[in-house]
Amino acid sequence: MTDRTAPRHITAVAIEPDWYEPYAISQAMRAGDTVYVSGQAGIDENGRTVSEDFGDQMRRAVANIERVLTETGASLRDIVKVTIMVTDMANLDTVVAIRREVFTEPYPADNLLQVAALASPEWKVEIDAVAVLPEEDR
Repeated sequence: MTDRTAPRHITAVAIEPDWYEPYAISQAMRAGDTVYVSGQAGIDENGRTVSEDFGDQMRRAVANIERVLTETGASLRDIVKVTIMVTDMANLDTVVAIRREVFTEPYPADNLLQVAALASPEWKVEIDAVAVLPEEDR
């Protein structure tokens, strides 16, 4: 039988409540000094979509990323890469405006993709992130 436990240098990052646990998804994984945050959507702590508004959903997705990173000792400033998936590229101006609100220079590397759908039909945006822990938390 295959050992299904993660190597000791890789650990799951958990938050409570964990809205992804029922789907066998870790909120994030820490491998050494790097944190890989799973795609976060505009959902509240109970897994409910916060609004029909794209901007509200994106801001909440970023807040969810920040909440997960806080568990590791990291912050939005420690993000080096994001992938932003949107269901309508017509929201590009809002994406750029919110990136300027939540990130500072140098801005993280980014992939911006339009997708046909996300995991829930009411989701308009999902964001994943990669962060490097600050020196004091290594």
